[in-house]
Parts: sequence; C-alpha cells; structure tokens
Amino acid sequence: MLTILGFAMIATFLVLIMTKKMSPIAALVLIPALFCVAVGQGAQLGDYVIEGVGNLAPTAAMLMFAIVYFGVMIDVGLFDPIVRGILKFCRADPMRIVVGTAVLAAIVSLDGDGSTTFMITVSAMYPLYKRLKMSLVVMTGVAATANGVMNTLPWGGPTARAATALKLDASEIFVPMIPALAMGLLAVFVLAYVLGLRERKRLGMLTLDEALAREPEQETVSTGAGSTRGGSTGTGSTGTGGEDRLRKDASASGGGTGTGTDADPADEADDDEFQGLDPNRSTLRPKLYWFNAGLTAALLTAMIMELMPIPVLFLLGAALALTVNFPHMPDQRARIAAHADNVLNVSGMVFAAAVFTGVLTGTGMVENMADWVVGAVPDAMGPHMAIVTGLLSLPLTYFMSNDGFYFGVLPVLAEAGAAHGVSPLEIARASLAGQALHMSSPLVPAVYVLVGMAKVEFGDHTRFTVKWAILTSLVVLAAGVLFGIM
Repeated sequence: MLTILGFAMIATFLVLIMTKKMSPIAALVLIPALFCVAVGQGAQLGDYVIEGVGNLAPTAAMLMFAIVYFGVMIDVGLFDPIVRGILKFCRADPMRIVVGTAVLAAIVSLDGDGSTTFMITVSAMYPLYKRLKMSLVVMTGVAATANGVMNTLPWGGPTARAATALKLDASEIFVPMIPALAMGLLAVFVLAYVLGLRERKRLGMLTLDEALAREPEQETVSTGAGSTRGGSTGTGSTGTGGEDRLRKDASASGGGTGTGTDADPADEADDDEFQGLDPNRSTLRPKLYWFNAGLTAALLTAMIMELMPIPVLFLLGAALALTVNFPHMPDQRARIAAHADNVLNVSGMVFAAAVFTGVLTGTGMVENMADWVVGAVPDAMGPHMAIVTGLLSLPLTYFMSNDGFYFGVLPVLAEAGAAHGVSPLEIARASLAGQALHMSSPLVPAVYVLVGMAKVEFGDHTRFTVKWAILTSLVVLAAGVLFGIM
C-alpha cells in the first residue's frame, strides 16, 4: 500500500506542477501533507518537517548567499571587461561570434540564474548576429547548452536539489564532478566552433566596415512576458568609427534594439529593460574591480579545496562584498532588495522540500518504492544504477521540472542503487548529466526569455538544440564513467 501511495504522491505532485495548477512550493508542502494523513501518520507530520528543515538549512543558506554574492558582482561590474573582451575578440567573424557566445554564456552562468545569463548574452550578441545575418537558433542553442552545463554549479539549482533530496553535502557531489563537467563544457566549445565554421562557410567573412554597411532591420523585441517596439538593430548610419560603433551596438543594445534616429521616447524607455550590462549603471565600482576579482577567485578556490563548507564561504563572501562595495546601509539594503525575489523563491523551495522529502522518507514510502524498483531492475543492471540514473536524467529532466525529478524520482533511484552497493553520491552525480538538455525544456521559464529576446520560435529552437544538448549530456555521463566519478 505504501508503494502505491508513494507513486501516487509523486504522480500527483508532478501533474500539478507540470500543468501549473499549483506552484512548486505549494505542491511540495500540501501534497505530502495530505498523503501523510492518508497513510495514517498525520500526527508525525511535524516531526518529519522539523527534521527535514534542520537537514536542509545549510543548503538553503548556500543558495541565498550565493545568489546575493554573484548578483552583487554583476552589479559592480566584475563581468563587464569579460563581455567587452569577448565582443572585441568576435569582430565580424561568424566562427568567433559563435564561440564567443558559448564563452560569454558560460561565464555569466556563474551567477546561477538562467534568466540573467540569457538577458546578458542575447543583449551583447544579438546585434552581431543580426548585422551578419547569422542563424539566431545557433545563438540560442549554444547559449542554452552552455548554461545547462554550468547550471550544475552548487548554487545553480540541480546540485542543491540533489543534495537536499538525498541529504548529502553539495560540495561532495559537485567537486568530484568538475572533470566531467569540464569535458561537457569543452564539448560545448567544440560544438560552437563547428557551428561557427558552418556559419562562416555560409556567409563568408566580413570586415567590420562591411558589417556596419549592412542595412539594419526594424525589430520587435519580446521577452516572452511582453514585447517592446524597437527602433533598429543599429545606429542608423555607417559613418566613421566603425569598430567602436559596432562594439557600442553590441554592448549597449537591448536585445537588438538600437539608437536609430526614428526611435521615439517610449522606445528608448522600453529599451532599458534589455540593457543587460549597462555601462553607465550607478552600481559600478571600477576602483574596486581587482578587489572583487580577487575575492571571487579566492572564494571559488576555497570552495574547490573544501577549506570551509560552501554555505559558510558564501555567507562570508556576500557579507564582505556588500560591506566593501556598498558601505552605506541604504545602498546595501537596495542591493539585497534587488535580488530578494530570486533569494526568496529558491530558499522557499528548499524549505518546502523538507515537507516532501520528510514525508517520503519518514512514512517509509521511499523504502517501499525502492524495493519495487529494485525488483524491476534486472540483476545485471543493479551494479550500474549510476549509469541508469544518468541516462534516465535526460528524458526525465526534460519532460518534468527539476523539482519533480530531484525530489520525486531521485530518492527512489538512490534507494534502488543502495540495494546493489551503489552509493548515493554516485547516483547524485549521475543525475546531473541531463542538465544540458534540461535548459531547453519547455518547463524552464528562462528558455522563454532566451527565445523571446532572440525572436526565435520555440519549436525552431527545440528542433535545433535538442540533438546537440543530448550529445553534450552523454559526453558528461561518459566522462563521469571514464574518470571513475560514477
């Protein structure tokens, strides 16, 4: 009976969040609470939740302060020179532009937020693609796949969810996975190089002046939640200062809208929404650039070397970054408020998951379901449950949300693996393999920001991207097996 109720609880949870009848946070709390009562253990619900909250508090703290830290680093301009350098490297060569897209998306993905990554990447690269008449699905496909690989960072979501669901330390999951993820990122760069060569062969190579001479087109810029009328993709003229002007278009344009002379004040106001890295924003701290760069390098080094728990590192890093860059209290409050939505959504999800995982474990549902799964898996496949998990992560994380997979399915796979001597850490690492594909899932809100700003049909993006994302995911999984990580 517990087996049936356990699968019924997971199925109910998945259906409700996939059909958007309930938010993930509400479903994580209410559905297990109802099923806990249904199995006759309602009196123990409080104990299950309190125990779960205690186990998940470090993960929630890590996510909260990592989001604040990288949000502040973007605010103060840490990544601005990187963006400008990539644009200068790209010039008017299609191959360099596609590779630059992958590099930029990977770097900006350090903040752990897909929407921010896509807004910055598209705002910077879109004008170059339009001026050279390059394929926009190449841009969206490369950006989404690069972000998918980087999404496995502990503060990006999947690793934290896996750690939460299996009550593991996020660093123990992530750090050994670095070589496999590096191979996945290398595969993205190779893919970008090949696609760029294909675009170069189709379009040829232009000088910057030739690129500027191409007539810009009238555009409509959409973020998926709304749209704004843009003036043009360029500056409206092709006078002197070709290289500087193209770079200005690329860095200051909002998702393809520019400063055409026909633009009205409403257009200019709407363009602010798509500025990405605004070179004139008031939060810039150029005099503190090397301090912020050194602090970030030290933080990432300490994380990899496991000098302290990740939550403690990001707590200290966020506090130090805020204090040094914004010494006045009103400015600090403003920066925290600017990132409060992301912090609340992510930390709220983690604490809500305490109810789901607590009930699933405390009632004995997960143990009974695992016994059923173990019986269904052929004995010959039992010792290879990590590989099975990695392969299952591709379709499951594409057709369901990360919440559904990591909180609903992964604990069952981990219990099944444990019965065959496979450690939960191996299962957790294998579960990250499908993230390159997951970022193009129709269940990921950020992908609509990507295709909307790039003015690409979602179906076109899917048809182009899925095959390359699957290949990248398989590279990560194969590298994990080859390096003995799983």
